[in-house]
Amino acid sequence: MSIYTPPADLLANRVILVTGAGDGIGRAVARTCAAHGATVILLGRTIGKLERVYDEIEQAGHPQPAIYPMNLEGATPKDYADLAATLEREFGRLDGLLHNAALLGGLSPMAHQDIDLWFKVMQVNLNAPFLLTRACLGLLMQAPDASIVFTSDRVGRHGRAYWGAYGVSKAGIEGMSQILAQELETNTRVRVNSLDPGAVRTRLRTLAYPGENALANPEPETIMPVYLYLLGPDSRGITGRQFDAQTFDWPASLPHY
Repeated sequence: MSIYTPPADLLANRVILVTGAGDGIGRAVARTCAAHGATVILLGRTIGKLERVYDEIEQAGHPQPAIYPMNLEGATPKDYADLAATLEREFGRLDGLLHNAALLGGLSPMAHQDIDLWFKVMQVNLNAPFLLTRACLGLLMQAPDASIVFTSDRVGRHGRAYWGAYGVSKAGIEGMSQILAQELETNTRVRVNSLDPGAVRTRLRTLAYPGENALANPEPETIMPVYLYLLGPDSRGITGRQFDAQTFDWPASLPHY
């Protein structure tokens, strides 16, 4: 799929925070970043899942990751400030931030959207990325070059009936990504992009498309070169863009290692 072959030490000495790191794309990104030298902060709400990923990384002989349990649905601004303070104390900076955690909610007409579920989806999918990014901006600015990647979805770029809160939250993610990219472009070394992973074999995809043949979709590992490129140093200067992982617009000239 990819013409990009990153070196094994692409992310050496980098600290990368991944939300929703316990399974699916988040797990794959965490493992892949660690395999390329990163110290990965595993953030999620299910400790057992995070511990499994932690063990997989350690057993593979990669840099020791860190676990930070957090339920994004109930997290407060103070919780995010505490997280940033912990990262500052333990690592001194943050080189990469992947907003991957998401809640699907339910697919239904706007007139029938469950109000409580609407607020939960907005809290996890939109408010949490805002609060986490805001809390970590100082750390990101301390890195030689830093990357923020917001996970998007095609229903956030082009509205689609019945996708309700999820679709609106992803549209908000697109707006936040573009606004932040413009604000950080001239005075900082932080780049910001959004990435739609497309149809990948994950639990959220199965919930969203129950009638689909899940086995026909590729495994998350097949799209990892895109994540490595955007989170790593080779994408310096690329910011404010909307990407699709499975039809990625690779630059005409890529580094050769």
